[in-house]
Amino acid sequence: MIKMIALDLDRTLLTSDKTITASAEKILKNLHKRGIKVVLCTGRPINAIWGLIQQLGLTGNEDYTITFNGALVVHNNDRKPLFQEGMTKTQLQSVYDFAKQHHTPLDVLDFKQVYEITDLKPSTYKEQFNAGKMSGSIQFLDRSFNQLSDKQSYSKAIISDVAKLLDKDVSDIDDKVAQNYHIARSQPMVLEFLAPKMDKVVGLKALLKHFGWDFSNLMAFGDGQNDLGMVKAAGVGVAMDNAEPEVKKVSKATTLSNDNDGVAVYLERYFS
Repeated sequence: MIKMIALDLDRTLLTSDKTITASAEKILKNLHKRGIKVVLCTGRPINAIWGLIQQLGLTGNEDYTITFNGALVVHNNDRKPLFQEGMTKTQLQSVYDFAKQHHTPLDVLDFKQVYEITDLKPSTYKEQFNAGKMSGSIQFLDRSFNQLSDKQSYSKAIISDVAKLLDKDVSDIDDKVAQNYHIARSQPMVLEFLAPKMDKVVGLKALLKHFGWDFSNLMAFGDGQNDLGMVKAAGVGVAMDNAEPEVKKVSKATTLSNDNDGVAVYLERYFS
């Protein structure tokens, strides 16, 4: 029995203009009222998507959000963490060395803000992050890598660049770097470096356990590499029509694209 619905945002629940359709909003609110947990799963912090949480009415005492691609599970009402797992500055050293060697930009995120690494090529992540119509924000701070605190816990590092240049960056990553991270291309212009084995599925596992459930009780929607884990693990894993081929390969079902109300169409049919 499905008791929880996990939803990726970009290119899944959100249309290309970063909005939730009226039909998707309606059915998600109805399912939530029926007691089914609706959980947004994103690489962003909760304050950056707070407008979406309010729009869907996910502000009850038992509402949670998966943020930073699984590294933080946060209680919506009071922003207290249910689960959190990050990396040290030392663990980020190899991706910084890679960025320096290959002349790429780099942004480092803790669990509250973004550090734009100023001793490298300028990043496009701020523009990517603020694109669209979502309310909410996150602070961007200028820091050299040496200025980052050794005592701070970091959720991930990001290389954000023109898609064609990012293609080359991906091909240049060798095993020595790759073995230190879970690397996922969450968007055409965004490559994410997470803690090894960190994934949205990790945060969902902690949240399901909190409610006394398991993955057979989960329905998950996704489109990109950072959704692979949850789509594969879910009792009902659904790939969008616009999903990457590897996501479709592990899914148990497919639906229409994000711009054709794919989430709403599938939920209407499944729960009718």
